[in-house]
Amino acid sequence: MSATETNNGGARGFWRRTYAMLVKEFLQLGRDRVSFAMIVMLPIMQLLLFGYAINTTPRHLPTAVLLQEDSDLGRSILKALQNTAYFRFTREVHTVAEFDSLLESGKVLFGVEIPRGFERGVRRGDKPALLVAADATDPVASGSALGALGQVVQSALKHDLQVGDPPEMPFEIRAHARYNPAAESRLNIVPGLVGTILTMTMLIFTALSVTREIERGTMENLLAMPITPVEVMLGKIIPYVLVGFLQATIIIGIGYFLFQVPILGSLTMLAVLSTLFIAANLSIGYTFSTIAQNQLQAMQMSMMFFLPNILLSGFMFPFAGMPVWAQWIGEALPLTHYIRIVRAIMLKGASLENLQYDAIALCVLVLVAMTIAVTRFRRTLD
Repeated sequence: MSATETNNGGARGFWRRTYAMLVKEFLQLGRDRVSFAMIVMLPIMQLLLFGYAINTTPRHLPTAVLLQEDSDLGRSILKALQNTAYFRFTREVHTVAEFDSLLESGKVLFGVEIPRGFERGVRRGDKPALLVAADATDPVASGSALGALGQVVQSALKHDLQVGDPPEMPFEIRAHARYNPAAESRLNIVPGLVGTILTMTMLIFTALSVTREIERGTMENLLAMPITPVEVMLGKIIPYVLVGFLQATIIIGIGYFLFQVPILGSLTMLAVLSTLFIAANLSIGYTFSTIAQNQLQAMQMSMMFFLPNILLSGFMFPFAGMPVWAQWIGEALPLTHYIRIVRAIMLKGASLENLQYDAIALCVLVLVAMTIAVTRFRRTLD
């Protein structure tokens, strides 16, 4: 056999072996249905979320109105504000306390107050003040609406009031950006990072817990011990609760001392609600660990759950600017409620009364996640 034939045979052998390895890998990928589903679902999820759910210029933002006088002019102004498409009036309150409470709880992003004697002041040429208060904890959500407020309202009222040509506003608009008047992004990002980092680490830690035991062959030892599934689950979860507290303390401490992010509310209440949030994520991660067949699948499931959390919770993009279906998905995610809680406590000094909805939602999510986790783990043992 010549050297040329030997080389050709070697080349054919090389490609034949490479082809066999390629076929083997595709067959293995086909058997790993979870990984294959992740490959298909991840780009689809990203396209749908970024294409339909994400909106960096939100409109129709929830707004409360304190109408201290019921006049045609006041109603005309409210209609003009609504026609700008930035404001959607969802609440009408009757006291300043209600007005402030809605802003503190995050149920509305804006509040419009028309004071008593407003129409009379306009007729007399006194240029009375119309107050527009904004929850500026998320500068992206409030910035566009506040920036266009004067010009848009002026144009909208051109045909409702005889203000001359060019139009001159017969009243003054006083816009107050509450809780973050300088629109500093660090005041918005640092509190959100507490929940985001806790979500990522708690999911990954616990998602690997059961699969690690299975891969190492130590699960049989656990099954042979006189211990219940709930006891195994709690024994694995509780250490990570302490890890989560350590992480939250580090992030909040750095934010306070290095970035001057204020802590206006109760640290005790923040700690209690953080416990609920950590428990919810640990239970979800534990559920993933009982479904996954190996650590790679557990990591993939964690990332698939983390992606909608970071995109639909209001951390990166304004929650109020998302379509209704995306907001419903966001309401089912623990991070959505925790970000509202941590921002409200740190930046607004909110009380538990202001945070009732999000606190109850976290409790429900914890109960649901723990029930699913225990049920799945029992099936794994069977």
